[in-house]
This record gives sequence, C-alpha cells and structure tokens, in this order.
Amino acid sequence: MTLKTTVLHATHIAASARMVDFGGWDMPVNYGSQIEEHRAVRTDAGMFDVSHMRVVDIVGDKSRDFLRYVLANNVDKLQTAGKALYSCMLRPDGGVIDDLIVYYFDESFFRLVVNAGTADKDIAWLNAQNIEGKFGLTITSRPDFALIAVQGPNARAKAAQAFEFIQTALELKPFNAARFTHNHADWMVARTGYTGEDGFEIALPAAFAADAWAALLAVGVKPAGLGARDTLRLEAGMNLYGQDMDESVNPLNAGLAWTIDLVTERDFIGKAVLLNGAQMQLVGLVLQDKGVLRSHQTITTAHGAGETTSGTFSPTMQKSIAFARVPLAVNVGDTVQVLIRDKALHATVVKMPFVRHGKVLVAV
Repeated sequence: MTLKTTVLHATHIAASARMVDFGGWDMPVNYGSQIEEHRAVRTDAGMFDVSHMRVVDIVGDKSRDFLRYVLANNVDKLQTAGKALYSCMLRPDGGVIDDLIVYYFDESFFRLVVNAGTADKDIAWLNAQNIEGKFGLTITSRPDFALIAVQGPNARAKAAQAFEFIQTALELKPFNAARFTHNHADWMVARTGYTGEDGFEIALPAAFAADAWAALLAVGVKPAGLGARDTLRLEAGMNLYGQDMDESVNPLNAGLAWTIDLVTERDFIGKAVLLNGAQMQLVGLVLQDKGVLRSHQTITTAHGAGETTSGTFSPTMQKSIAFARVPLAVNVGDTVQVLIRDKALHATVVKMPFVRHGKVLVAV
C-alpha cells in the first residue's frame, strides 16, 4: 500500500525525521529526541504538521440547523464570528463517528476540522444527512489547506513574529479563530490545540506550507512529531479517536459528557441513546509500581473489570500514566491493579488532566 503524504513530507525527510505509517499516512514520529520535543512544547514552542487532518466548509442558509442536528454539542453556543466548539458526531446508536472542532463565521458559513482517518467517512456521513434532511447545503472538503499546530507558552508570540500579518490574532481568546487574507489567499488562525498548552492551529494554503514551516523554524519553533504529540495530549487528558473512543463507544463512557448537550430540547442524532446515561467512566491512572502503561491492558477493581485505552510514560511527571474505562463505582483515590506482562501492578485512580500549562495537577 502506498502511504499518503502531506505537503510537508519533503521538509520532514530533509530534517531527517523518523517516519512511520500513521493510519495510512507517512508521518514524522520524531526528529531526534521525542523527550526534547515534548519539553519544548511544555516550556517554549513546538510545531506539528497536522495537514493530514481535513478542513471541511459548510455553506448555506440552513448551516446552523444542520449542525444542530448532526452534532452532539450545541452550535447555538456559537454566536460570535470566529468562535469554536468541540463536539462529537454520533451514529443513531450513540457511537462516535468522529470528534471535531466546528468554527462559526456567519450564519451561512461554518468550518469543521476533522480527523485524518475518519475524514472520508465523515464527509460521506455529512452528505447523507444533508440529502435526507434537505438542508440544501454545499459541503466542501478542502485538501488545498495545510495545517500547522504551533504549541507552547511562547507559541503565539513566535507565530506572530514569523507572520506579522496575524498580529491581531494575539488578541484572540481561547477557542476563537480569525481569518486573514495574505498573498490573495485565505489563512485561518485558531487559538486551539491538542497539547494542554497555549498556541495556535493555523490553516493555510498548502502551497505556502513549506515557507511557513521555515519561517517558524527561523524564529525558534522546534519541529515535533507524533510521539511528542501523543505524550502531550495524554498528559493533557485529551482523547484520541480510534483509541479512547470510536463507533462502538458511547461518548458518555469516554469522559466526554461535557461535550454533550442534553439540557436543551434540541434533538440530534444519537440523543435518545445518551438519555439512558453512562455505563462506564473514563478515569486517569498513575502507575505506582515499575512498568509502563499501554492501551488494552486489563484492569481489576473492587467493582469489576476495566481496560486501559491509552497509556504512556509521562516525561513531565516521570511516571507512567493512562486513561482507563472502568465501572462507575470506582472513585478517585482508589487503587486498582493493571495486568502488565502477566503481573498485577498497582495504580492510583486520579482525576484528569494530569498536566496543563506546564503544571502537574495530580498528587500521587
């Protein structure tokens, strides 16, 4: 199978990145030291090529009505141009088709950024609902956009240094975006991210991506790969689609109740199932014995069995951490056993996130 590549693939090869197959994409896992890349994001600024993700534009007078129906979070929260919202998109049985961010620009134009591995499936699903609901929308996939995430306490300042025309983006509040025209092309700068640090996610014309990457490198932003991205998002308590939830998992069982609007009378796909409540919960674990937590490890609790969904060694905490799906009766502070290489090791249940804005938030 021929792997897909982003527009920055040659840039990564030239930088001697270690490349891996990531869901059918040839992507950089690191550029040398994954630990150094992780720490650069926690203490200064790092950048990630996330151009494998997909921008999808939704245009039409009934865009809001459509998104009120297909998303579990309520887009009525979006009333100011540029405001963003994180949401799941569900099947009728409550399974998660994808988790995504939706940006509001005006009543006839919303923009989604969806995951790489689900992009084609997402677009097919959106088109199917558009036909069935007769919303009359134009739903456009935008592979002409590249995506670069610039993350860390100094990320926004360095991005504005690299691209002076986005200076006003420094005024953006978290989960807001602004559009800019540069060289007759559309750029979108959003104060969002997947690391637990401040920063920007920049959608820009693919033709400008290599120059933009070089400009960020010139102001001291360190390239970072998928390895650091995973340890950062795990420390930050952020789910990964396909690992912590998928079409077989109800979002209430994946720690995503905060993204679900069950308060208003609005109906949406999957709502009826969610009204039955959660059957399991997603918690954090910190390993107390020697070992490394990974995904799909069996957990024994006083209230029944569970399973880890994501796990890693935390560079910030210097401990092994994991997400775990466990019975609802399990409480923060409980000790559970995780089966690692046929040994039952002890772990403490904690409230996530583990780390945000460079600070460890759990005491174990």
